[in-house]
Amino acid sequence: MRSEAERLADIEPFRVMAILGRARAMQAAGRDIVHLEVGEPDFATPEPIVEAGIRALRAGHTHYTPSLGLPALREAIAGYYGERHGVAVSPARIAVTPGASGALLLVMAALFNPGEEVLLADPGYPCNRHFARLLEARGVPVAVGTETGFQLTAELVARHWGPATRGVLVANPGNPTGTVIPAAELAAIHAVVREKGGWLIVDEIYHELIYGRDEPTAAGMDDDVIVVNSFSKYWLMTGWRLGWLLAPAALMPAIDRLAQNVFLAAPTVAQHAALAALGRDARAILEVRKAELQARRDYLVPALEELGFGVPVRPQGAFYVYADIGRLAQDGESFAADLLERAGVAVTPGVDFGRHAATRHVRFAYTTDRLAEAVARLRDLLDSGQ
Repeated sequence: MRSEAERLADIEPFRVMAILGRARAMQAAGRDIVHLEVGEPDFATPEPIVEAGIRALRAGHTHYTPSLGLPALREAIAGYYGERHGVAVSPARIAVTPGASGALLLVMAALFNPGEEVLLADPGYPCNRHFARLLEARGVPVAVGTETGFQLTAELVARHWGPATRGVLVANPGNPTGTVIPAAELAAIHAVVREKGGWLIVDEIYHELIYGRDEPTAAGMDDDVIVVNSFSKYWLMTGWRLGWLLAPAALMPAIDRLAQNVFLAAPTVAQHAALAALGRDARAILEVRKAELQARRDYLVPALEELGFGVPVRPQGAFYVYADIGRLAQDGESFAADLLERAGVAVTPGVDFGRHAATRHVRFAYTTDRLAEAVARLRDLLDSGQ
């Protein structure tokens, strides 16, 4: 029997999905589980978006769209950049994709040859390096810590740029840390990347979930910056599987050609629903949900610190707390397993997000309204000697 492709040896499982599977199996057996593991808020998709999807189905919008997306949606996304951020963007530079994952795959396929490298923050979203490996490129993790807010800096990019480096991928805010790259630092990173003749890709999936202040979008930096976004997080459309990318005009024919071959088009019904997602009625609901997420962060961070967790960098956005367990346990993976089995609280171990100090960390997703229950269970477990 022939063996599987060699690349699969380098593509690790996304551990959080195994944790979610175990948690759901425990629930099916009668256990009450508090879910703090998956990056999916417990809010339903806002009703104006759902109704737009239903209307699209009833109107017979069940056929393929152009590979780059509905023209009306591409125009609406361009309008979003203008209205929300004051940045003029041509719809011709926008491609609608099956989630941000589809966008990242298209971008990496369009930019990187086999053996070429893209710099990534460690800790960071694990699938990014696997996307690169799938395409025979290489994601190079760069260790980041509290001194840089768990983000890449221009100095780190310059120091780690090698002969095979062709790009840098940053997330702003980041996952698993929720931290933000200051605008001046992001501009400095861009300057280094441009000087080196490479590409800067900015993941802004959580950009609308920055709390207490507005941050400029990377879409306003320069036409050579590639921006990836998604309707999943702020717009609460995880299961609709819809994202987009903004790329230089010269890349769009290649992006179009790739999309035609890789997935043909993003889900049609989701695209019609997304037109409503960008409207004022949906935004009014989404801003209330954003305020609720901020309140959850403001409750959870001090509660974890009181229990002995370290949170040296306060998350400024997204809905995650990357917590240091060094004063409480020796290994994050064992701690997470114990917490699930004994206390019925599901969290994600730091090893899901890289190698740098990973065993000292776990990620809490404040995506549920049951945070007080989770904190009480954590306290009981720690008081019992863990």
